[in-house]
Amino acid sequence: MKLVLATSNKGKVKEIKALCEDYEVIPYGELIQEFEIIEDGTTFKENALIKARAVFKALNDDTLVVLADDSGISVDVLDGKPGIYSARYAGVDATDKDNLYELINSIKEKGVKRSKAHYTAAIAIVTKESEYCVHGWMYGDVVSEPSGDGGFGYDPIFVPLGYDKTLGDINDETKKKLSHRSKALSLARIILQTL
Repeated sequence: MKLVLATSNKGKVKEIKALCEDYEVIPYGELIQEFEIIEDGTTFKENALIKARAVFKALNDDTLVVLADDSGISVDVLDGKPGIYSARYAGVDATDKDNLYELINSIKEKGVKRSKAHYTAAIAIVTKESEYCVHGWMYGDVVSEPSGDGGFGYDPIFVPLGYDKTLGDINDETKKKLSHRSKALSLARIILQTL
């Protein structure tokens, strides 16, 4: 089965390909010209479905299955921010590094070095006949000092529950087991098997 990803984020593409080895996983930009998708939902689920629907429509091929991920980090001391704005926390054209340091600064402004936090991943699947959305979560803490260069996004400051290292320092195999995205994808795979 061809699985078209509604993302151009290289980190997400790599992670999803590794977690869906039994499918032919293709970023949509390899099939059509990439285009801007306005994510104006108020939840991860809404935004994942917006992306999947937009790409499915643009591909104009009823035989394809489109998978979209909307994910982010929610920090308790920041009242759940950045949440759905995780990818653009430091502004619309912000890089992963810009967003990371914006979050570090926001945490430091609260006068703390550590806060409870969690990652959410919503995975939407859109086909000609149906739409689905599943979720996965990973709980832990964010710290104000980045460590490690593994992963992407906020991984260098996220310490998963039960660990004393950040995701930036944890090996890919361990991260795969813990990841919010891998938890959501394991549910998504159950749906894909029924299609």
